[in-house]
Amino acid sequence: MLKPKVIFLDAVGTLFGVKESVGSAYATVASRFGVTADAEALNQAFFEQFKAADPMAFPDADPTDIPALEYAWWRAIAEQSFQAVEALDPFSDFDAFFAALYAYFASAEPWVIYPDTYDALERWKSRGIQLGVISNFDSRIYTVLEVLTLADCFQSITISTEVGVAKPDSLIFATALQKHHCNAFEAWHVGDSYREDYEGARAAGLRGVWLRRSQQG
Repeated sequence: MLKPKVIFLDAVGTLFGVKESVGSAYATVASRFGVTADAEALNQAFFEQFKAADPMAFPDADPTDIPALEYAWWRAIAEQSFQAVEALDPFSDFDAFFAALYAYFASAEPWVIYPDTYDALERWKSRGIQLGVISNFDSRIYTVLEVLTLADCFQSITISTEVGVAKPDSLIFATALQKHHCNAFEAWHVGDSYREDYEGARAAGLRGVWLRRSQQG
């Protein structure tokens, strides 16, 4: 199919990435609270904890509880990351630090939009193709897309915490397709994760496009 009805895209690592590294962002905010931590070690610890964590999806959760569940999920990752590099004890108020860190990642400051993002989105829009986001990110995605001036590009946003399952589960793709009244064979999904984006999309009947970024920001 030369022209899909809709193209879905992953968010982090596909549309935009983290400047420098997650560890650098963690260390930057920690320094504002008088805590010094090695950014490289923090980055390694973060990804170890992130990969070991359960998917960020909360089946059967009341929608009003989701923001608090997302917050707790990320707080555990941050706490474990600082613990792993022996930089947790120096915090006099880790809760205050994490509140600032969580807000930091809802701002434009830690993110960088990839150079090809706007051109690709505008090209697809000019051809009359609908666009949507399918992401395992949390509810902050709405704010992040706004501050990065990307929100108006998309007709739908589908995230794991609202659906109750994370990519590569087929349900998250099916939920996104319903928003566009679209059959799976009429849609593409573009993302940087081979398992979550490419294999997940193909298993759900979409055309998967694996975007191999050389770095994450």
